[in-house]
Amino acid sequence: MKVWLLLGLLLVHEALEDVAGQHPPKNKHPKEPGENRIKPTNKKVKPKIHKIKDRHSADSTPKTQSIMMQMMDKGRLQKPAATLSLMAGQTLELRCKGNKIRWSYPAYLDTLKDTRLSVKQHERYGQLTLVNSTAADTGEFSCWGQLCNGYICRRDEAKTGSTYIIFTEKGELFVPSPSYFDVVYLNPDRQAVVPCRVTVLSAKVTLHREFPAKEIQANGTDIVYDMKRGFVYLQPHSDHQGVVYCKAEVGGKSQISVKYQLLYAEVPSGPPSTTILASANKVKGGDDISILCTVLGEPDVEVEFRWIYPGQKDERPVTIQDTWRLIQRGLGHTTRISQSVLILEDFETVDAGYYICTAQNLRGQTSVATTVEFS
Repeated sequence: MKVWLLLGLLLVHEALEDVAGQHPPKNKHPKEPGENRIKPTNKKVKPKIHKIKDRHSADSTPKTQSIMMQMMDKGRLQKPAATLSLMAGQTLELRCKGNKIRWSYPAYLDTLKDTRLSVKQHERYGQLTLVNSTAADTGEFSCWGQLCNGYICRRDEAKTGSTYIIFTEKGELFVPSPSYFDVVYLNPDRQAVVPCRVTVLSAKVTLHREFPAKEIQANGTDIVYDMKRGFVYLQPHSDHQGVVYCKAEVGGKSQISVKYQLLYAEVPSGPPSTTILASANKVKGGDDISILCTVLGEPDVEVEFRWIYPGQKDERPVTIQDTWRLIQRGLGHTTRISQSVLILEDFETVDAGYYICTAQNLRGQTSVATTVEFS
């Protein structure tokens, strides 16, 4: 009997607790008239703050946008891969979005003013078209937008596009060279490149010395192979001189490239190192005179000469001859000697004075002078 009594008491106690939970006590402080009766909540505040932070961080680091597309069959546009392989003879059409587009492509297409290449600017995009493509067209094709302020424009680094295109041609493993023998100058202060580029991605390429005959290892320290450039000498020195060639092998077939003469040129880069010398500094009337201006410089750097002389304002006739040649200085050092000679016949009093020679290259100019007197 006691057990049933205890169970009954427990059931009554639980029922009373349920009733108490359903009717919470009223607020001891009643709300004033007009007071907001909706309890504020912060459930949605936190996610909103996160979204704002994410958007801000994305804007602070803008990504480079590729603007290049390739025209495919049936008018379909597709973003090109970093490296493309196309069959020679195909027509290439690239488009870059923007109303001020500039292009870069293999330099020889511009040098030869090749009519197969067409570059046009439309209202919303720039267009490059190359027809009747050949293996020689292999190279980097790139475009970029421009940011202009009036007539002054600069490259927009956020809007660019590029692709390296290999045009595969039957019987050609190497990108054809315009000559059968080429010269590569080795300067101690910059890289040198033997431009053996292939038209088949899977080709194995090796570098060889003609004499003594041996393979030159591309060890990744002194020499590396870059598919887009060729064999790169990272730190050229005089021991690298000689005649070399490249060999490509793929699918049981092999091909030899043109030969390259490597010449070491230990000449500092900079404005021309110029000297001037007169055949005589005192000249009698009626005699002939010559002034020689000489520059020693890098083998592949051209030099231009200009003259100022006393009889120039009186239009005195002179003969000016410019020449250059490669010479060997020291042990295997190749230097370009450029000379300009001014020849004046039948010397007169108006010819006396300062003879000034100015030599100029891509890195600057140097002026030298000498005096010739009337004796």
